[in-house]
Amino acid sequence: MQARGCGCGGATGLQVGSSEMRTWSPVRDLTAAISWRDVVGGWRVRWGIGRMRYQVEPGLYRVGEPTPESPVLVTANYKLTVDTVRKTLRDLHVWLLILDTKGVNVWCAAGKGTFGTAELVRRLHLTGLAQVATHRRLILPQLGAVGVAAHEVQRLTGFTVRYGPVLAWDIPAYLQSGSRATPAMRRVPFGWKERLVLTPMELVGSWKATLGILSALTVLHFLQHRALTPHLAGELVPVVGAVLAGGVLVPLLLPWIPGRAFAVKGAIIGVLWAALAHVLLPTGLLDGLGIALVVTALTSFMAMAFTGATTFTTYAGTLLEVRWALPIILALAGAGCLLRLTALLTALA
Repeated sequence: MQARGCGCGGATGLQVGSSEMRTWSPVRDLTAAISWRDVVGGWRVRWGIGRMRYQVEPGLYRVGEPTPESPVLVTANYKLTVDTVRKTLRDLHVWLLILDTKGVNVWCAAGKGTFGTAELVRRLHLTGLAQVATHRRLILPQLGAVGVAAHEVQRLTGFTVRYGPVLAWDIPAYLQSGSRATPAMRRVPFGWKERLVLTPMELVGSWKATLGILSALTVLHFLQHRALTPHLAGELVPVVGAVLAGGVLVPLLLPWIPGRAFAVKGAIIGVLWAALAHVLLPTGLLDGLGIALVVTALTSFMAMAFTGATTFTTYAGTLLEVRWALPIILALAGAGCLLRLTALLTALA
């Protein structure tokens, strides 16, 4: 997606005279207003539609009417990130330097290295920012700190690096206070709203596996009963409910579910849901037990997958949990499938 798709105006070529008569990349205008297309686009990428193509052209942008003394903010070129930042800049006059992070948000890009020292130095040279701003101060998002060596940036470009607040909506207060962050601005909130907004991606990532399980259960039911009977709901509804429980309910109730490991939290919710589903939609003993094991495994797996989206875990802790939990999850799913096949063979005998 080109820059004009995010509320950017026409580009103005900025040429700075030097011994080499170098031509810098253009400075573009960026509005702080969010349109309905931006809202729809943000909703689409939340559901995984065109996410890796949702990008803004890297470069230097002016928001409002900045002067050479105006602050310089730095962010990633993931359009959802740019939209989040620019809508907080209403009535402000700043320069916004957008790095080429390949359409990845700041936090993830810092871990991957695309929001890093090399790209920041490169973008400073390509945009000729030293010719635009009279000061030598950059304000980077705090979550990008892991990818940037501030001393190297200063050594190579002369620009000093400051780290702004964690959340974009604190940028105006941060700037008004003379680039001083309060303790609250340094903390990463991860309440139920922050957790819930991530659940669409969890659901989208599971739809293929869910469809496969539902299809397999439908085929087994048909082979067992020679027809699709109302009892099929007793097998399909628990699976659909397990996906919703693992992808929505576990993130929503995360701090209050017993256990430290996400896989354990998911298993607890899975067992409770399987028991409730069996009461509401009773099936045969082997059928019900098989479905319960599959449901528990599915909910536990989806909960474990949420570790990659939370601030509660570390990379090392996530790897450790996957190593011990994944074999157990697979064993539960395998046992559930075996019981379901046993029920089929018993019925056909």
